[in-house]
Amino acid sequence: MKIIVIDDDKNILQLVSIHLTRQGYRVLKASDAAEALDMLEKEVPDLAVVDVMMPGMDGIELTKILSQDYGIPVLLLTAKGELEDKSKGFLAGSEDYVVKPFEPEELLFRIAVILRRFEKENQSILQVGNVTINRKIFEVSTGEKSVIMPLKEFELLALLASRLNHVVERSTIMEQIWGHDYEGDDYTLNTHMMRVRERLARLGANIEISTIRGLGYKLEVQPS
Repeated sequence: MKIIVIDDDKNILQLVSIHLTRQGYRVLKASDAAEALDMLEKEVPDLAVVDVMMPGMDGIELTKILSQDYGIPVLLLTAKGELEDKSKGFLAGSEDYVVKPFEPEELLFRIAVILRRFEKENQSILQVGNVTINRKIFEVSTGEKSVIMPLKEFELLALLASRLNHVVERSTIMEQIWGHDYEGDDYTLNTHMMRVRERLARLGANIEISTIRGLGYKLEVQPS
């Protein structure tokens, strides 16, 4: 796994790099956004650790570019107590944040969680309960039964399956499935979710999508 660390503080840059290298990660180092973007012309990392406060382009703007244009998950380093930074970071597309000063073990833990989640989300074939989800051909199957789902319905199911037993917020679903600029209403998501549930029922799937009122949806395997 390859991680790029972007921070204008040389001490933080060195500290993070040492601990990541000890964990077996290959580390790229950049002191500002411009240097980082130059590096991305040659190689794309699996994750970026980005400081919020940097000269020139700040970490929030860089996060937008990394997450939206390159599809790179971002973990932000924020100043203690800067709640506004955290909010802006999530809106820009960051996956998580660590507050300075931080324990290296916490940073390594959060990085590992993000990488595991992204690895699962990007698998070609997901197996959840008795359901096989094939991302290459948009096919969902249970034993001898199978169906080719419409794209949006398939993406909904795949997203929930990649985060099994976790609540996925409605806003996250709308953003990832329909995009940042979508201006539709809740009816669109409700309708698509209803169709996904109907298709799973016809397949005899032993997975269930629960509505978590006021939050979003959670996919779980039903007990046998």
